[in-house]
Amino acid sequence: MGTRLREETEYRPKPMIEIGGRPILWHIMKSYAAHGFTNFVICLGYKGDTIKEYFLNYEAMNNDFTVELGRPESITIHQAHQENGWRVTLVDTGHSTMTGARVRRAARYITGDRFMLTYGDGVSSVDLRRLLAFHEQAGTLATVTGVHPSSRFGELLVAGSRVAQFSEKPQTHEGVINGGFFVFERKALEYLSDDPSCVLEREPLERLAAEGQLSVYRHDGFWQCMDTYRDLQQLNQLWESGGAAWKTW
Repeated sequence: MGTRLREETEYRPKPMIEIGGRPILWHIMKSYAAHGFTNFVICLGYKGDTIKEYFLNYEAMNNDFTVELGRPESITIHQAHQENGWRVTLVDTGHSTMTGARVRRAARYITGDRFMLTYGDGVSSVDLRRLLAFHEQAGTLATVTGVHPSSRFGELLVAGSRVAQFSEKPQTHEGVINGGFFVFERKALEYLSDDPSCVLEREPLERLAAEGQLSVYRHDGFWQCMDTYRDLQQLNQLWESGGAAWKTW
C-alpha cells in the first residue's frame, strides 16, 4: 500500500508510481523482457483496478491510432511501442493479503515447473539469465538475489579527530539483504498457503532455508527499492540524468 509514499499512493498503487513518466512496474517488466521473459502474472491488491485499466488501455495510450467518428468499432492502431508479445495476466489476490498468499492464489496461472518472482517496487541491473542459470546449477527449490543496499547516511572514515574520507551514501558490504528477484521450482508452492496472513519472507522462506532448499545469487551491481519519497526522487534523477543503471533495454 506504500504508506511511506502516501503523497503518491493515496491515488494509485505503489507499482504505478512513475519514474520518467512510466510506472515502476513498467520498468521492472521491461527489465525482464530485455532478458527474454515476457509472460507475466501480476498479483493485484490495493487499488488493483488502476493496474487493470493501465493494461486494458495500453494499446490506445501507447500508440498512435485512427478512429472514424460515428463508427466506434472502426479503430486502427498504428503500432509504435516496443512491448510486442507481452502476455500479462492480472489476478485479484485480495486487498490486504500478504506476499506468500498472493503468490499461492496466483498459482493457477503459473505454467511449467519453474517461475521467477519479484516485488513491484524495486529496480536492478541484475542479469536475470545468469540468475536463472545459477538457480538451475544450485539445484534448490528456491533462489533469492542478495544485494548490498546503499546506506542512507554519509560514511566517515576517521583518523583521530579528523575525517580522512567522506563518502555520501556508500554501498554497504557488511552483508546482503533480500533484493527480491527470486527463482522458484513449482514444488516450492507447497510451502505457501492461501491464508491471507501467509508472508513469503517468514515461514515459507525460513523453512526452505532450514531445509537447505534456498540458495542466494549475489548481485554486486545496481539495486534500489522505492520505499520513500526520497527514493522516488533519486530514481527520477537517475533516469533524467541518463544514469539509470537498471535500463538494460
